[in-house]
Amino acid sequence: MNPGAIRRAGIIIASTRAASGGYTDRSAPIIGQWLEGHGFELAEPIIVPDGEPVGVALGDLLDSTPSLVITSGGTGLAPDDLTPEMTAPLLDREIPGIMEAIRAVGRTKTPYAALSRGHAGTVGQTLVLNLPGSPSGVRDALDVLDPLINHLCEQIEGGYGHV
Repeated sequence: MNPGAIRRAGIIIASTRAASGGYTDRSAPIIGQWLEGHGFELAEPIIVPDGEPVGVALGDLLDSTPSLVITSGGTGLAPDDLTPEMTAPLLDREIPGIMEAIRAVGRTKTPYAALSRGHAGTVGQTLVLNLPGSPSGVRDALDVLDPLINHLCEQIEGGYGHV
């Protein structure tokens, strides 16, 4: 990316209750504030029901080639928690260490973090991250990503960043 160019990011919230208006999502604002703090330009968060609508939203968002797409929700074991299944077929390359680190930090706070099945990887020059749906899980994940995000984006864009 050219120096001074703005990186664009998108947020997809997988929540059947929030998509139907029965629940106010609290994760998108946390993610949005974090992204803006890291200099990303944001589109309005996309809130969809769990399951296949996540795949449709993800495909549509990837068509606009953002630098980063963060999903939140749908990474557990409920029958309609299919965010990982919607994400995996789209990825060119997986980055398992990111999710391993996120789960490791989460497990220091709750044993349930081990149940999160999210993926991290690239689609072309877009980084895609599946975060948990809970606000506390999102905060923990963003803390892990804090020191990595700029370096990740630089490498995906073809630069080498700092080593």
